[in-house]
Amino acid sequence: MTETERRPRLTPPIADIRRAVREALGSAVPPGGFVLVGLSGGADSLALAAGAAFEGPRAGIRVGAVIVDHGLQDASAETAERAREQAVALGLDPVLVKRVEVGTDGGPEAAAREARHAAFAEALGETGASYVLLAHTLDDQAETVLLGLARGSGAASLQGMAPASGWVLRPLLGIRRETTRQACLDAGLTPWDDPHNLDHSYTRVRVRQSVLPVLERELGPGVAEALARTAEQLREDAQAFDEMIEEVIEDICEPAEAGIAVSVRALEANPTALRNRIIRFVVHSEFGVALERVHVLAVARLVTDWHGQKPLDLPGGIRAAHAGGRIVFSTTGSTEVLPHDH
Repeated sequence: MTETERRPRLTPPIADIRRAVREALGSAVPPGGFVLVGLSGGADSLALAAGAAFEGPRAGIRVGAVIVDHGLQDASAETAERAREQAVALGLDPVLVKRVEVGTDGGPEAAAREARHAAFAEALGETGASYVLLAHTLDDQAETVLLGLARGSGAASLQGMAPASGWVLRPLLGIRRETTRQACLDAGLTPWDDPHNLDHSYTRVRVRQSVLPVLERELGPGVAEALARTAEQLREDAQAFDEMIEEVIEDICEPAEAGIAVSVRALEANPTALRNRIIRFVVHSEFGVALERVHVLAVARLVTDWHGQKPLDLPGGIRAAHAGGRIVFSTTGSTEVLPHDH
């Protein structure tokens, strides 16, 4: 088959996918770079693979694929093989298939995601690729924001998924799911329909099949786009806060035994939102522990409502104490922690 015979007719959905991929690659991957597409064979990832196969070579970027077989369905090996064949037909090289064992910690969705990302990281190490392209769409972003809102998880979860995060690129966050499916149809590609996407035992499926359609019907069209815009605005706000924190953090922190200390006076002088972010930032930077809001507020009370309280035992074996005009964070063997937010 010649290149002309293989090339699909350019339709608006195909053009939208290619444009999104071109912008994502152009912002992160220099000519001569090498990326992998995370391919399941579903419409979203198949449209992404086709777009990357077209745009990558034109930008001087090598494009391969990695397919993760979770082993959770009877025909999972056949599905992975079919996706491999599609990737090869699109001209992607190399094409890796990774079989993983999915645990049970954190529920099936979280466990599958953890296993999948571990396989992606392994594939990057094996191939030397710099990024994995994931096919999350605007609809996925809206669902993520809505789930975060329902859980009361705060601004961090409402930021949704970032277009670029570490070794992950998400070119399709501005593309609707219906566009990826139409792009596959226009290109003569046959996507795989994951039966788990219809299983209402999964919270995300209930949001997709029931909650968002109700919101669209009762509030009018555009709810998904509005949720995605909210995520983008919150990411911009978070970036601004982080830059402010990075400007002041060295002036208000100092080393402490087995940890780090922050000036109480400096924390008092900052607005509540910035104070709480500084506390969260310091603990995460020093110990790699992400505090929940209940823990951050408890530490903040050592600053704003100090009346001789005992030190706090926080998650990750961390202790926070008010001492000598400082909040001192240090490691401890204690396993007692504050209750989690619900």
